[in-house]
Amino acid sequence: MDAFQTLDISVGGMTCASCVGRVERALRAVPGVQAASVNLATESARVTAGPGDDVDALLRRAVRVAGYEPREAAEADAAASASAWQGFAPVAIGIALSLPLLAPMLLAPFGIDFMLPPWLQFVLATPVQFFLGARFYRAGWHAMKARAGNMDLLVALGTSAAFGLSLWLWWRSVAGDHADGMAPHLYFEASAVVITLVLLGKWLEARAKRQATSAIRALQQLRPELAHLVGPRGAESDVPVRELMKGDRLAVRPGDRVPADARVLEGESEVDESMLTGEPLPVAKGPGALLTGGAVNGAGRLVVEVRATGAESVLARIIRLVEDAQAAKAPIQRLVDRVAAVFVPVVLVIALATLVGWLLAGVGVETALVHAVAVLVIACPCALGLATPVAVMAGTGVAAKNGILIRDASALELAHRVDTVAFDKTGTLTAGRPGLRALIPLQAQDDAMLLGAAASLQSGSEHPLARAVVTAAMARGLLLQSAPDLQSLPGRGVRGQVDGQPWAIASPRWCEELGVALPTAELERLQTQGDTVSALLRFDAAGIAGAQALLAFSDEPKPGAAEAVAALCARGLRVVMISGDNRRAAEAMARRVGIPEEDVRADVLPADKAAQVAALKAGGHVVAMVGDGTNDAPALAAADVGIAMANGTDVAMEAAGITLMRGDLALVADAFDLSARTVAKIRQNLFWAFAYNVAGIPLAAFGLLSPVVAGAAMAASSVSVMANALLLRTWARKI
Repeated sequence: MDAFQTLDISVGGMTCASCVGRVERALRAVPGVQAASVNLATESARVTAGPGDDVDALLRRAVRVAGYEPREAAEADAAASASAWQGFAPVAIGIALSLPLLAPMLLAPFGIDFMLPPWLQFVLATPVQFFLGARFYRAGWHAMKARAGNMDLLVALGTSAAFGLSLWLWWRSVAGDHADGMAPHLYFEASAVVITLVLLGKWLEARAKRQATSAIRALQQLRPELAHLVGPRGAESDVPVRELMKGDRLAVRPGDRVPADARVLEGESEVDESMLTGEPLPVAKGPGALLTGGAVNGAGRLVVEVRATGAESVLARIIRLVEDAQAAKAPIQRLVDRVAAVFVPVVLVIALATLVGWLLAGVGVETALVHAVAVLVIACPCALGLATPVAVMAGTGVAAKNGILIRDASALELAHRVDTVAFDKTGTLTAGRPGLRALIPLQAQDDAMLLGAAASLQSGSEHPLARAVVTAAMARGLLLQSAPDLQSLPGRGVRGQVDGQPWAIASPRWCEELGVALPTAELERLQTQGDTVSALLRFDAAGIAGAQALLAFSDEPKPGAAEAVAALCARGLRVVMISGDNRRAAEAMARRVGIPEEDVRADVLPADKAAQVAALKAGGHVVAMVGDGTNDAPALAAADVGIAMANGTDVAMEAAGITLMRGDLALVADAFDLSARTVAKIRQNLFWAFAYNVAGIPLAAFGLLSPVVAGAAMAASSVSVMANALLLRTWARKI
């Protein structure tokens, strides 16, 4: 069966939540589309569809037929930049033409009473209405053809009504229909000022959107254009970074950005990785150290070997994760989508009811129409559409700058509700670099021979305990042998042949299953002091195993682990340790980091970690799982919020909703705090977006708001929502 594909399309011309619904419906109607999600703040659509060569073209055509403009990413960036910085010209023209129309109203409180001639009002208002306001007519017409409504339609109808009413009143005055001979009050200023205010609001929105997406642009700018390629004879030549290949040797000069993920071959320096990890202090790097593309080299010259380029690089993956999160819809957005689907039709009905109601009250066509126009103008589905996505964009952006990558909006929305945090032990709470503290022979045998056999079994494994055994053997200069027929049993150990003899390294659990007796007193002594203990077994001709030695491994808590656990407990959270280690060793480590013994889950096989998480979720608890290894992936996926350490495996990162870019466990509490702040901003934005309409529409319907004030309030609603979300950028870690 062919896999589904995910496609991203930039969409131009969207102005409000109603536009989002229209584009989504158009995309979902394309054959083969499984899901479509449109983000107003990023002006993009993400579509999951079946395979096919024409899918992208069909999606773009559907967007165009719906009345919007499908764009390439580069086009969208250029349009956003122009909209944010160069798009002020129409606003400036609108202000210049509207201010004279507004002057009589502004000067009236100071006793200055005058009125511009009707012909001059017409001359000033007409360019604003039909030149600057043409975008509202075009978008409104497309909405009507699609039998839908949007903000543009409301603005076009409202301002056209005000402009048309002014023409009618002017004609009546010219025809001499005013019995008192007084020149009538015209409403050209209402139509012109409303369009100008809406354009001003859209310009301010565009600027705010660029600020909200600054994290993505900052990450993209970390990619240098050129790399210094070192030839076979040591000569350097500049080549474009996009032409680099794995295995290339590069020179990284002082002050240069590292062009690609690489390993240091020569030289020593300090490297600034703060933009990637949030770590403020430079990190010392020497031969064998790994470098991440985008980091800044310090004072030393380095020669490096390229390990990953392009989409495989860490920087590319970080950018992809942040983009995914900003393109995703938070679950709370579903409420907004339901409201937006009926918003414009309801507003049109209210405006019509306002017109009819005032006519029945006997106030005359002029007053009734003005009140109906105010209803059309103040309604703002734009603020509803921006309320959630702009907060998500700002929250994920500030998180990325602080070393927290949020993979999806659901994790961001849910994290603040976590009441239980489960930690993996090795590599998460501990440094993950255990050392072989002791090898204790159980029979009269040479410990060098036993260590050599153990290291030969472990030489092909990347497990931290395996590396500790190999490191100890190499430190003693032992020669390792090949170990054919290796068999790894997760959570139990490994077995194979060394020099034709069957051997195994087994956990106490596996020894018990095999019926192998271990010295109880010695085992308990080692475990009580916090050591992880394995046994070296040898099998006889009958396949019966006998214990030859005990291997005792010690690991240290990760720096700051105890403080991180204390910070979580101070937030009222329950902290649990889930470990495959024996209970005594696990409890000893738990005591060192401040986790109560009753919250230790020990002797847990990798396959059973997800079941432990499920048990913690019982009773409605919201559980976060923090882990780093491949065997943690099922538990990370089973948790309400999975949090992976970036120094762990790719599998763990893919299964988690949040990734911590450095090993600082304090980032766990920071992620929860950012989640709480972001969700608070979403709720505040939705409150104000609804409040503007719930309060403003009745006020306009009852004649308490003029169209000009309604236009200002409508523009202010969108701008205030954007500004409130951008306050998230002031978030700082609690020291």
